[in-house]
Amino acid sequence: MIDPETVRERLRAGDRRLLARVLSAIEDDAPVLRDLAAALAPATGHAYVIGLTGAPGVGKSSVTTELIGALRDRGDRVGVLAVDPSSPFSGGALLGDRVRMQEHALDDGVFIRSMASRGHLGGLSAAAPQALRGFDAAGYDVVLVETVGVGQSEVEVARIADACVVLLAPGMGDGVQAAKAGVLEIGDLFVVNKADRDGAQSLIRELRGMVALAETGPDDWKPPIVRTVAVTGEGIAELVERLDRFRAEAERTGRWLDRRLGRAETEVSALALASLRRRLVAADSGGGDRLVELAEDVRDGRLDPYAAADRLVAARE
Repeated sequence: MIDPETVRERLRAGDRRLLARVLSAIEDDAPVLRDLAAALAPATGHAYVIGLTGAPGVGKSSVTTELIGALRDRGDRVGVLAVDPSSPFSGGALLGDRVRMQEHALDDGVFIRSMASRGHLGGLSAAAPQALRGFDAAGYDVVLVETVGVGQSEVEVARIADACVVLLAPGMGDGVQAAKAGVLEIGDLFVVNKADRDGAQSLIRELRGMVALAETGPDDWKPPIVRTVAVTGEGIAELVERLDRFRAEAERTGRWLDRRLGRAETEVSALALASLRRRLVAADSGGGDRLVELAEDVRDGRLDPYAAADRLVAARE
């Protein structure tokens, strides 16, 4: 049983087993979650959340592993939230990312958590925002969020991260085509991994062209392009330096607080909508029966869906 009264102090004291239980409660939407959120809120707002996204095969896990090592070398405590595809049968995750990061598994300054996407679109789990609060409250300096790797629709990470790193690799077709429709637009930094392969320079030129075409003001951040070869560690030090520079610039211009405000708005809106949805269709209050009746009217053409929605809301007021 998790005691919300003492959870904050125990997390700050380094209770890793408790953090694992807190993250499980968050992922399972346990009844204690509301009390946990209230207890953790005063201890949050310090961690640097870095999202890493990109198509499958670009080397997200390898880059993440090397980033962990570089950040640990300078003394940062690092949390990792690795979102894995869900089983269509059990809903669980393969936990492949945790397997790849085994070299850091015994480091007390690193906590790696795999989380199933459970069908949630956008490359993340629905529980990801609250899970980040758990890492933050536990005193981790940097939290790396590695997304599933689903391609063009994987843009939700931009809503929960302080900095969004988009990874690409040569030899996977037209790099810009593979990452368009939103993914390029969310990047604060671009990483061309496996840069020792043929086609890397061509991909970098394409990216430079896309960045140059973006509408930016004279004081706006212009996303840099970093070459890496994660299997050898090449380029990782530059990536860390660029991430530090991005944070300093965002704090200077006020973009840092603006993005965190947007993150909070998105989180609150999502929770409010989920609460309203549960209330609207609650079977024990008759909302479910009313919904069925209105749906039948829409199906049979007696009512349009907008009017039906208005009536459903009015019935719950």
